[in-house]
Amino acid sequence: MREDGLVAVAHGSADPRAAAAIGELVPLVARRADKRGLSVPNLRVAYLGHAAPSVPQVMRTFGPDARVTVLPLLLTAAYHSKTDIPRVLARTGVRVRYGKPLGPHPLLLRALERRLPGTAFEIPAETGVVLAAAGSSDPEANATIARLAARWQVRTGWFAVRPAYASAATGGQGGTAGPDPATAVTRLREAGARRVVVASYLLAPGLFADRIRDASLAAGAAAVSPVLGAAPEVADVVLDRYMEVRSRARAAA
Repeated sequence: MREDGLVAVAHGSADPRAAAAIGELVPLVARRADKRGLSVPNLRVAYLGHAAPSVPQVMRTFGPDARVTVLPLLLTAAYHSKTDIPRVLARTGVRVRYGKPLGPHPLLLRALERRLPGTAFEIPAETGVVLAAAGSSDPEANATIARLAARWQVRTGWFAVRPAYASAATGGQGGTAGPDPATAVTRLREAGARRVVVASYLLAPGLFADRIRDASLAAGAAAVSPVLGAAPEVADVVLDRYMEVRSRARAAA
């Protein structure tokens, strides 16, 4: 099956730390591919905005007959992955195989656990955990975070795992607004959690990561984990999504 390139599309940020994190992730994907014996041709990164290169700039580097796999480097299926990226790609004229966002995926929970203070197994049962995401205007995307928090709680047996959203978000159930991280921390403490830690469900540092950290600590959180960044689990998820696209292409051939 012919494959001319893999383009990973990130949201982009004016904060240079975000591009630096993505810059570390891309070569890690290549190294993890080698370790798994996978061939990933011409791996490149593009940004929807605020950083270069843009999606059109990268897609123009391929010839008119190219076949390119595009993966959204996003943690939920929301407006950017459903609408923004496909619309931009349609204007490029390049034949594209489009993959799923990174999340949800079990490996992302594993990466979150590694970034919490200590290890997941060392966190006492009376500890509450806030799963803090960016938030979306898409209710289903926020409902995905809520389901992820519920599964995480069942798996770990912690006091509670509650979702929170750094931006104004519409909840997935009944259209109610999801809590911000500070509110989620406060509610867990009021509910009896002896200690509250916050897991940053973000790919790269920037405005939302800073907002989550500062607001959560001010509300009494004991610790806030760093963003996922260039974690090996994230690189493996990128490869899994890439192989899913290839499998679909083979099945359709």
